[in-house]
Amino acid sequence: MSEHRRKPPQPQGGGRAAARRGQSGSSPGRRAAPRGATESPAGSYTSQSYGPDSQDTGGDEPVYGSRAEARRAAQKGGRRRPADAAGPAGAGPGRGRGRATSAPGKKRLIDYPRVGRHGWRRWVPSWKLVSGLFIGFVGSLVAMVGIGYAMVSIPNENDAAKSQNNVYYWAGGSQMVATGTGVNRQNVGIEQIPPAMRWAVISAENKSFYQDSGIDPMGIARAVANMARGGQTQGGSTITQQYVKNTYLSQDQTLTRKFKEMFISIKVGTKLKKNVILRGYLNTSYFGRGAYGIQAAAQTYYGKDAVDLQPSECAVLAALLKGPTYYDPAGNPDLDKSADAIANKKRSMARWAWILGEMHKDNHLSDVDYQKAIKKYPMPDGRKATKGMTGQISYLADTAKKYVLAHSDITEAQFDRGGYQIYTTFQKDKVNALAKAVKKVQKDRLDPKHRDLDKYVQFGAASVVPKDGAIVALYGGDGYENGHFTNNADTSGVPVGSTWKPFVLAAAMKYGTYDSKGEGISPLSKYNGNDHLKVHRPDGSFYLNKDNSYFFQNNESDHPWGYITLRKAMEQSVNTPFVQLGVDVGMTHVRDVAKSAGILSDSMSQDLNPSFAIGTSTPSAIRMADAYATFAASGKQTDPYSVTAVKANGADAPSFVKPRPAPQQVLDSNIANNVTDVLENVIQNGTGTNAKALGRTAAGKTGTTDENKSAWFVGYTQQLSTSVAMFRENPKDHKLLSMNGTAGADSIHGGDIPTSVWTEYMMSALKGKNDPGFPAATEIGTLKDEVGAPTPTPSATFTPTPTPSATPSPTPSKTTPTPTPSASASCVFGWGNACDGNTTGTGPGGTDTGGTDGGSTPTPTVTDTAGEGTTRGNGNGNGNGNSNGGFFGGPTG
Repeated sequence: MSEHRRKPPQPQGGGRAAARRGQSGSSPGRRAAPRGATESPAGSYTSQSYGPDSQDTGGDEPVYGSRAEARRAAQKGGRRRPADAAGPAGAGPGRGRGRATSAPGKKRLIDYPRVGRHGWRRWVPSWKLVSGLFIGFVGSLVAMVGIGYAMVSIPNENDAAKSQNNVYYWAGGSQMVATGTGVNRQNVGIEQIPPAMRWAVISAENKSFYQDSGIDPMGIARAVANMARGGQTQGGSTITQQYVKNTYLSQDQTLTRKFKEMFISIKVGTKLKKNVILRGYLNTSYFGRGAYGIQAAAQTYYGKDAVDLQPSECAVLAALLKGPTYYDPAGNPDLDKSADAIANKKRSMARWAWILGEMHKDNHLSDVDYQKAIKKYPMPDGRKATKGMTGQISYLADTAKKYVLAHSDITEAQFDRGGYQIYTTFQKDKVNALAKAVKKVQKDRLDPKHRDLDKYVQFGAASVVPKDGAIVALYGGDGYENGHFTNNADTSGVPVGSTWKPFVLAAAMKYGTYDSKGEGISPLSKYNGNDHLKVHRPDGSFYLNKDNSYFFQNNESDHPWGYITLRKAMEQSVNTPFVQLGVDVGMTHVRDVAKSAGILSDSMSQDLNPSFAIGTSTPSAIRMADAYATFAASGKQTDPYSVTAVKANGADAPSFVKPRPAPQQVLDSNIANNVTDVLENVIQNGTGTNAKALGRTAAGKTGTTDENKSAWFVGYTQQLSTSVAMFRENPKDHKLLSMNGTAGADSIHGGDIPTSVWTEYMMSALKGKNDPGFPAATEIGTLKDEVGAPTPTPSATFTPTPTPSATPSPTPSKTTPTPTPSASASCVFGWGNACDGNTTGTGPGGTDTGGTDGGSTPTPTVTDTAGEGTTRGNGNGNGNGNSNGGFFGGPTG
């Protein structure tokens, strides 16, 4: 007999069912039948006879007709088989399908998926597993907390006193100024902090301070959940946690910092007395204006020591802890324009009253003391200049600081703690030249000691490099040392007047008018330039005032211009053509062009009425210079910037990673070049002739506003774009005052003092530089005259729709047709300043005399008439209007 057992024959049922047969202990090589295949209640194999081929000595096996039958039998039997039933090796109790079981006699550490369970029951963990995991998690958490608690140290308030200077550098690399908070910091003992100050903070920030353990679990959970969702993180800090954050941790809003803060706070809460924690918190908190700690805050805001603070003053200082940028009554418009003095004082007074009320309610302020404290709001002292922050340096440093905070994760409190090196774009020679130009014109033209109307006159100016965006110079005001803390170069609130008109012209060349079928129109298109005109909508109806009377747009002068080209209207700053043009183009298109050129949306007037076209918006001097730089750069816009690098203790600050802005083509180059060509003519023949003294190719626009409250000049060469604003402001409420009578003149206009400042500065800033001129402008758009223009006849007619109260006349009564002589052979197309008025037109050349309230004040007498060539030739006659007659009472261009 062979040494090897003969393989028994396969049953007739055959197939894979035979492969599932079981094995007996005495029959090696044979496979056991599937568990429960006999359907025995006990789960054992029976002695029933299933066929002639059943030869296994361990028991008889059934014969299956197919794989499906065998599988169903196995599954059915498996469900009925008791879990603890005995069985042969490899087919024992608890087996389902062979590959889901463990080796016989061997238990798994974690029984999951569960043995002996099938279907969804296999995936339901047992109570032992759940409880084990829970105990393990809690144990790990306890161990982690214990390790974290052991590893952290208690902070010391003296560590936070180690502040350093911030150092600013000129564009050339030399040091501009070093300023910081090192001298504005002094720790005081708890006995030197008045009880009212302590209770003001507790009532406002953490009522349970003396009872809690140092942390607020619900607050932390809320803060962590908010951070996980990417939301705000307020609401998770007790006074103990804030003290820990002030002295030991960065201000980063991260989960890591929150957990570390929790561990340290627990340790601080158990190791330190409450008064020690409270003292540390008040000695390390940031109160704004560079003041860290209650002693520095008391000196900064009230000029006294902390121990001498009154309850009412304590409530004001406690309000600052919510955020000094928005609760300092002096305002912080340089950091956020919504944080002006009026808004901040309102917020401060509301929180001051609430804090006093909470102190009274918490029985920390008696009835008598409460009534005394709430009687009058104790207005803090104004801002004071710190060492080195005088002249224009203060405004340069603040502009750079604002840029750093806006383009990094550095907080104001961190920044004011010092240790940063800020490399700016400011060029010392140009900054000095701009300040010198302002002072020279002020000295020559203004005499505030002897003329009341010369008081409160202010200037703001900025100079930007086209195609780059670098701010090389700015003029922010008379200096912190003179009590002027608002940066006039980077503030909004001063309407720009007619300097807005180039955006209207650019929009017309880009989008066309409502009846030009989407084709841009030429600056040689004619519009009615007469005074006191109704403004019609595209549907033919007219704009009405609030009382349903007709709205009339006025010029400063009643000179009968008749139908003049847009080029001529820009030259002489006539309002009526641009107001109607703006309506025809669509004010949304005008807004979009201004925004693409660099004007911020939040500085634009939200009311897109007709007067929007002539400068009701209030962008800053920096933004106006940057927007005109877009024209200088043939339509390439670059955001203005003032900082090139920030280092922290010599190494690059990791959060300041924004690269220099890249130029973007926002206007077709020929549109921008045509705007430049028109603005060149303003200087050569129009309201900006004072700028001709520059002696080089330049373009610019004058602007004056309603009631003569502000006057602008914005002009540029290819190397520099500079804006100059002039205005009067009431120092008490910061409202604009009329400049009628200022400098001994009936009114101040953009072509006068602002243009003189611009010219003085540009002569110095560009001294020794070449004169590259501007790229040539080529013919653009289609001639699309306003409906009603005499000749040439428009391709489309326009029939106004009568309003209910009146039927408009198609031709204004004041229209005076102008002669149309033939242009010379050299001016067939008529582009370029050489063709201006070289065939027709008389007069000495206009000056910018617009800007009063709809002609309600005396206006200059006009005696000449300007000529208009058949193609473009513009005379340079007198009589101009820069801005008048605000729509619905608003300012105009």
